[in-house]
Amino acid sequence: MKSYKIALIPGDGIGVPVTEAAWEVLGKAARGAGFSLEGTTFPWSCDFYERTGTMMPADGIETLRSFDAILLGAVGWPARVPDAVSLHGLLLPIRKAFVQYANFRPHRLLPGVEGPLRAGAFDILCIRENTEGEYSGAGGRVHNGTDDEVAVETSIFTRKGVERILRFGFEEARRRRGKLASVTKSNAQKHSMVFWDEVTTRLAADYPDVTVTNYHIDAMAARMVMAPESLDVVVASNLFGDILTDLGAAIQGGLGFAASANINPDRTAPSMFEPVHGSAPDIAHLGIANPIAAIWSGAMMLEHLGERSAAAAVMAAIEAATARGIGTEPGKHRTTEITAAVLAALA
Repeated sequence: MKSYKIALIPGDGIGVPVTEAAWEVLGKAARGAGFSLEGTTFPWSCDFYERTGTMMPADGIETLRSFDAILLGAVGWPARVPDAVSLHGLLLPIRKAFVQYANFRPHRLLPGVEGPLRAGAFDILCIRENTEGEYSGAGGRVHNGTDDEVAVETSIFTRKGVERILRFGFEEARRRRGKLASVTKSNAQKHSMVFWDEVTTRLAADYPDVTVTNYHIDAMAARMVMAPESLDVVVASNLFGDILTDLGAAIQGGLGFAASANINPDRTAPSMFEPVHGSAPDIAHLGIANPIAAIWSGAMMLEHLGERSAAAAVMAAIEAATARGIGTEPGKHRTTEITAAVLAALA
């Protein structure tokens, strides 16, 4: 029997119960498809930070390197650990060390889910550059705590980084409906974003079968609200992609439905799969976190591992549950009820 080694990092808050739910569903799907998932849980979180002073051990990256994939819950508890510490101590180092440069986020309405828009028949795939750009961490502060304090944050855009994320987007557009939207703010950012536009134009010549449209970030935000059905694949920088995919989550009914994958397309290191939502400390103790985004992320993990039939079975089970109204409204059903509905549909 084929077996895959999966690193489980439940993290903080609701990350713990939604990871448990996703793992239960994935295990059942794997058994039904004739393979197994071997999970190893790592307690890296804000709790871990408070005990040790780090979000993960010094050898954390090398520990994860031997796994086939990583399933992450959510990281952060800002009342206890600043978000800049938890993010730069765990999530961003994993993405960068494992060259997970393609952040892959699907946005569509599941059966039975009502979004806030009049439009319902949209299917958008947002692809976000995931390792450089505005989240490169280049910069610093001087004269701290004085009236002369200066903070500098430098965005880093490399030709290699921009080309590879755009090519990834073009290839996905080819597999879908043949439309790619490239998002910048080149009317205001005349260096980095003009550079991105130029690379887009040059690469478009290699994909004559894909229709390319350039949008400014503000115009794209409006289009996602006013005409989401007109969009297919959307490619954006780290910051712009981060913002747009929260908007995408909103129009698909909320963060409880927003799945994501941090992909290493070259498969030289494990990829990581996680729901878009945060740790939600305010509801972590209530048992009402929606596990659908985590389960959907798990289905994307199975797809990435090559287990397409199992991935399709998980997605069909999610859709069967939401079609019955299970998990479609925030707080209406408990985490365990939604999980049970998906498991029953998977049978």
